[in-house]
Amino acid sequence: MPEKEPEKSLFKQLLEASSVGIQLVLSTFVGFAIGYYLDKFFTTFPWLTILFLLLGIIAGFYDLVKVARKQNGPGKKGN
Repeated sequence: MPEKEPEKSLFKQLLEASSVGIQLVLSTFVGFAIGYYLDKFFTTFPWLTILFLLLGIIAGFYDLVKVARKQNGPGKKGN
């Protein structure tokens, strides 16, 4: 019989959920910064900035979905 995992404390769940906003902003900013500096290096402004900004936004939302699935848990049904 598999053992049940102990429930996470409410504080730990809130801490993980609150970090999502920071991750979303940081990944967007890092993508923008990488694209901006590559554009300056290759003189291709604004194409690489736009590309890496979009990649940063996608990475941020990917992390958001990952945390949401983790919070929901494997045995719980969610919308």
